[in-house]
Amino acid sequence: MAHQKSDIRIKNRKVTFEYELIEKWIAGIKLTGTEIKSIRAGKVNLTESYCQFYGGELFVKNMHISEYDFGTCNNHEARRDRKLLLNRKELAKLEKKVKESGLTIVCVKMFINERGLAKLEIALARGKKTYDKRESLKLKDAKRDMDRVRK
Repeated sequence: MAHQKSDIRIKNRKVTFEYELIEKWIAGIKLTGTEIKSIRAGKVNLTESYCQFYGGELFVKNMHISEYDFGTCNNHEARRDRKLLLNRKELAKLEKKVKESGLTIVCVKMFINERGLAKLEIALARGKKTYDKRESLKLKDAKRDMDRVRK
């Protein structure tokens, strides 16, 4: 069965403003049937989601996948913890960096790949200070002004 190219791309716009992204990975997600149907409908919110280790496994917390409209009594819970699927080496590397340097793992975007599987792009991130946030706003405004002048 051939899958068509999906245009589902759910981004967390707030993450680049709040955090400095150091390194990125793409992870699979362990989902139920109604969850993947809601993702294909685009009903996902990544705004306050983050990742945490439990027993050597990585879980995404606080990711909101809306309940499927046509689901029955077997519908999923909207904000449950979902397991991320990564290699052992990648998990060990991430866990070591998070423990030693106080970094956090945040969700950057979710997409459906060419095989029809839901993937989550996660990043190792360091929180920005308020003066860094002001600086990024100044740069964004300057870039917008330069683009106006060029047109």
